[in-house]
Amino acid sequence: MSSTRKAALGIATAFAGLAIVGAGAWFLWLPGHRPELRSGERYGIDVSHHQGSIAWQRVAADGISFVYLKASEGSSFVDPRFDANWRRAGEAGIDRGAYHFFSLCSAGANQARNFLDVVPDRLELPPAVDLELSPDCTERPDAATARGELAAFLDLVEQTLDEEAVLYVGDDFETAYPFVRSLDRPQWRLRFFLRPTMPDWLIWQVGSIARVDGIVGPVGLDVLSASADDGG
Repeated sequence: MSSTRKAALGIATAFAGLAIVGAGAWFLWLPGHRPELRSGERYGIDVSHHQGSIAWQRVAADGISFVYLKASEGSSFVDPRFDANWRRAGEAGIDRGAYHFFSLCSAGANQARNFLDVVPDRLELPPAVDLELSPDCTERPDAATARGELAAFLDLVEQTLDEEAVLYVGDDFETAYPFVRSLDRPQWRLRFFLRPTMPDWLIWQVGSIARVDGIVGPVGLDVLSASADDGG
């Protein structure tokens, strides 16, 4: 091998090594990153039974002041850790909200009753509904049917709890059912580490790989808009 080729190979190897080191540093830094808060905003998390047992006092001490807990899914599933998480998060002084994972395989009113059977009569944050396509449900009803079932869910939940629901809309659901863009509800927006540019967000999900003290493994990190405490 000529000296020129050896030099070129050495440079390429060095650049590759730097790239690997840089990528490793990025992935070590990323879970601990929290975006700078603006006036009135707060850090929070969203969790389900997948996070396992949570040390809520440690979570609160790590700067987390609110949480959305998964309560239910479809017409029959209840998150097995909801009750314990609700109680212990409250004991730690964390404001609590509850969310329901909406299924296209169940009637909207039945799903609403499932959610309402689980959650307390009074929530500290608005109820939320997670709209994503799930591999556990392969049904894809037409837009009119999906809209009607979602409306039935929202009507019953909002009338019972006397508060508008927040919509978390996945890209897959929005692509399949564009009507969700026209629903006049507070928005829970996923935007990976970039502050949402749309003005209508109430909650910003920063990502799903955050590290928070008191939780083993990654967790969703959220920012609550200042408008939430203004009643907006």
